Amino acid sequence: MESTRAFYAGELPPKTSALLDEAMSLYGDTERAESLLMQAHREDPDALPVYFSMYKFYFYKGRLQDAERAVRQALETAARLGGFSPDFRDLRPETTNWTHHDGPAHFYLFSLKALSFIRLRQGDKAECEELLGKLNELDKSDSVGGSVIGAFAAGV
Repeated sequence: MESTRAFYAGELPPKTSALLDEAMSLYGDTERAESLLMQAHREDPDALPVYFSMYKFYFYKGRLQDAERAVRQALETAARLGGFSPDFRDLRPETTNWTHHDGPAHFYLFSLKALSFIRLRQGDKAECEELLGKLNELDKSDSVGGSVIGAFAAGV
């Protein structure tokens, strides 16, 4: 029996892990890589590492609308798995323990940072700043690096 494999934001069963590995190895073949990512998502729809791979893939392909869709799905899933509201406006530092680096709450923070950068790249500086404000409130130690996006936004 094969064991799970650890990724950022969780572990994956061997089949899902292999699909992600193959998708990344075929990055240059956008259609095939995307198909493998979708297959991984179907295999394990709650796997946070799959969402991470999806939104990074779309972002680097310059498909910002697809990246935004994937990151918003990631936020919904992480919130559901973590037992808190998916709407960042509802969240407070005491909502959950945001410092567990291997759990859904921390992945939510990381994905919130990704969404802020995507929104900035789409020209919505106001939403970017709103997202970064909430990220700063929830992640006082800047463990996901929201300050990097903040500095970038300030220079735009």
